[in-house]
Amino acid sequence: MSITVTSQTAALLDAVGAQGRPALMGYLPVGFPTVDRSIEAICAAIDAGLDIVELGLPYTDPVMDGPVIQRAAEQALAAGTRTADVFRVVEALKAHAPHVPVLIMSYWNLVLKYGVDAFARDLAGVGGAGIITPDLIPDEGREWIAAADEHGLDRVFLVAPSSTPERLQLTARASRGFVYAASTMGVTGLRDEVGAQARRLVADTRAAGAEHVCVGLGVSTEDQAAEVGAYADGVIVGTAFVRPLQGDVAWAERLDNLQAVTEKLAAGVARARKDA
Repeated sequence: MSITVTSQTAALLDAVGAQGRPALMGYLPVGFPTVDRSIEAICAAIDAGLDIVELGLPYTDPVMDGPVIQRAAEQALAAGTRTADVFRVVEALKAHAPHVPVLIMSYWNLVLKYGVDAFARDLAGVGGAGIITPDLIPDEGREWIAAADEHGLDRVFLVAPSSTPERLQLTARASRGFVYAASTMGVTGLRDEVGAQARRLVADTRAAGAEHVCVGLGVSTEDQAAEVGAYADGVIVGTAFVRPLQGDVAWAERLDNLQAVTEKLAAGVARARKDA
């Protein structure tokens, strides 16, 4: 029997929207540079203003990820990170900040290998909000949709500038929590500007029935966060969060750098609607 619960993510998006701003969502990989340090890093970002956590599961074939995130995933895998580690990280993050939704970003093969229902059960058991599935489309996600319903989890599917009106409607119906709008075609990474079609994609996705639409791919600066946040429910940042944690400087300095980046992006989303 499925259970009915309030979506953690939708509730957070509604709460910050009532404050007159979008949410700041940040991607950081499990196990980078180690499992314990990935917990420290994400907690530091939360303390600096991160609203929603997008927790990446490192994968050997990350087709959607740019070079910065790929290097971080490689380091996490080399350090021995495994799929089961994600549940310990989620549990630690929820203990640190119970109000912050923690979503898993995972290529579908990892969830399939673990067991779809088992993954959903274990994620719900530690307080996780749901899963973002970049390489799973709703047409092929019946098993996941059923498991998400059973365990009260968000299911976040992606749309892109190339999505047809029919695809937008299908994705909006299948998603729970929000729809992830990829601002441009291609992989993640720093860009000089956000995809020009992002605003139209958000409007079209809302018109197709989505209650919440968050935008990712290419957002890396305070001004870009403000620009995207003027029309999206959430601003998703990946590479700009991972990059400060790379390099050879002391770990404490890397955490300071991450917090500085988070504070700037949080300032961007705070003024997003004021600038509009």
